[in-house]
Amino acid sequence: MITASMVKELRELTGAGMLDCKKALEATNGNIDQAIDWLRENGLSKAAKKASRIAADGLAHILIEDNKAVIIEVNSETDFVAKNEEFTSLVSTIAKAILDNDVNSVEEVMAINTDEGTINDLLAAKTAKIGEKLSFRRFEKITKYENEAFGSYIHMGGKIASLVLIEGANEEVARDVAMHAAAMKPLYVTRNDVPTDVIDKEKEIIKEQAINEGKSADIAEKMVSGRINKFYKEICLDEQEFVKDSDTTVGNYVKSNNGAIKAMYRYEVGEGLEKRNDNFAEEVMNQING
Repeated sequence: MITASMVKELRELTGAGMLDCKKALEATNGNIDQAIDWLRENGLSKAAKKASRIAADGLAHILIEDNKAVIIEVNSETDFVAKNEEFTSLVSTIAKAILDNDVNSVEEVMAINTDEGTINDLLAAKTAKIGEKLSFRRFEKITKYENEAFGSYIHMGGKIASLVLIEGANEEVARDVAMHAAAMKPLYVTRNDVPTDVIDKEKEIIKEQAINEGKSADIAEKMVSGRINKFYKEICLDEQEFVKDSDTTVGNYVKSNNGAIKAMYRYEVGEGLEKRNDNFAEEVMNQING
């Protein structure tokens, strides 16, 4: 059954009309992801990529010391707790522990010993004290070498964090690139980083769009190459129009400063997670009936 809330969610994700969203959901048996593709194939959505279902609250945080940097995400159930000093202190402790230890996975981070027990113990203790489930979600740790610079940018008080590593250019250039990444949501640094399956799926969607526009299969095939280049320009940091100067790309801006982008990480808190959805009226009724 297609519900009004499903139609509303699809509309928010794609910007398509309500009736088109309903039709897309009916055609895909209520599968949101497939409905997004259906709308794109029929030219009813301009979304270049699936919008993530932003969910849990929490903080994204960056810590840089000497030649090491770490970007992390720690989740809470509400934004209120994310601003709590107990929580922000926990985030800083986890980031420092990662920086000071040789770890390669979330499991290894959870086992790091601190003055208050392991990170796992610390999360459990803070969860009990604060009254909300807290979880350490992900991290990246990178090292810079001679002639390299870190650039970092925190947006909206920790809702978005971006960390870049630039070779050849200075920290000011690196920070400009990090700021751009925070604003423009690149998924990859260069087109060589884009997985084959992602490109194959995009080509398939572009071809279906062209056919639905009335083009023959041969013409549709020829249109793919032009449109796929536009797709690259939307998702690759190197090819995006630079936010500070739309006459150049990020890659050319860095190159003009004798640099090259080596790595980019962008964390948006809760991306891809399901959002807690409290129904207080229902909760009150359950308590009364209980």
